Amino acid sequence: MFGIVRPCRHVLCKGLYADWMGHLCGLCLALRDEHGHLSRLVTNYDGLLVSVLTEAQSPTFTSRRRAGPCALRGFKGADVVESEGVRLAASVSLLLAAGKVSDHVADGDGVYARRLVAAGATRLAGRWSSAGTAMAGTLGFDPTPLTAAADRQTLLERAPAQEPPGNSAGPGLRELTGPTEDAVAAAFAHTAVLAGKPHNREALEAAGRGFGKLAHLIDAVEDLADDRESGAYNPLAATGTGLEEARRHCDAAHAELRAAVDELDMPRPGLTRALLVRETGSAVSRAFATAGTHGTGHPPEHAPGDPGAPPGGRPPKQDPGGLLSLACAALTCCTCGLYRPAWDEDREGSFCERFDCSGYDCCGDCCSCCPGEDGCCCDGCGCD
Repeated sequence: MFGIVRPCRHVLCKGLYADWMGHLCGLCLALRDEHGHLSRLVTNYDGLLVSVLTEAQSPTFTSRRRAGPCALRGFKGADVVESEGVRLAASVSLLLAAGKVSDHVADGDGVYARRLVAAGATRLAGRWSSAGTAMAGTLGFDPTPLTAAADRQTLLERAPAQEPPGNSAGPGLRELTGPTEDAVAAAFAHTAVLAGKPHNREALEAAGRGFGKLAHLIDAVEDLADDRESGAYNPLAATGTGLEEARRHCDAAHAELRAAVDELDMPRPGLTRALLVRETGSAVSRAFATAGTHGTGHPPEHAPGDPGAPPGGRPPKQDPGGLLSLACAALTCCTCGLYRPAWDEDREGSFCERFDCSGYDCCGDCCSCCPGEDGCCCDGCGCD
């Protein structure tokens, strides 16, 4: 549930990381307060972006409230975001989770192929969908693009491929990413309404489409080897799209996303740019750096300086599977993704290890810390 945007404290300025945690904890508490403890399982980093976007467009910082001690913060209190943007993020997270669970049930993935599990998951997805829809209504947000996305996706995946193998530029792949693009575009666009910046709506829709396409393609790239082995549906395999062509699609979508973010009227663009521009670029690099090695044990091929490249040419640690993998996955879930096992940490640890950012501390929102991909680990946090 944690999405493709997964910032760590070593690649965000201290002030930006604190803001990120304020939004994350605010989302978690909003889900708990309005929908119970179980709903905290749907905490979604990508859904959280709508809260970040809402605050970035607002002339003043959104309100904070003091939260009590939490194990994830070392049993310390924190100032967490409390705003309509956080509630929109909660609604989006619930709807995304409901769609994801419904998709697993429809595909019969893993344990979802068991009748009792599928029945229980279907009821849970229905509860989350109803809760997310009701919350969206209180914010004036039409959730139809999100609620319809799963059904549209299922229909598209069950239809015959519309393009021959090797012709990845045809309409098939574009149509397959369409439901995700529409859903994210609608959520992003509504942040302009909440922030009182209607002139941002068009750029936000473009940013949402770019991000939605990236999220869909990255997920397909990361799952490609496993899907081929299990025979599960994968949009790249179904449309005959190779990894090289998929990388070109991702790079184009990232360029569109960056251009759309540049057009936005945002008094405080720092965290938004760090997440939507730099972190998405790192996510693309991570996905393709490991795409050719999953299940093979061979080191990936990567370009020099690729942020997803393992330090020192080391192959990434492999998920061992079994009980250890299950226990680590449960711990990751219980900590909202703040803990990740070594085979998952390598995705971001490579960047931190190569630049050794741990000894640096940014002053406020200044970028005078460690070198990053653009000469600044924060990528646009407001310093000239």
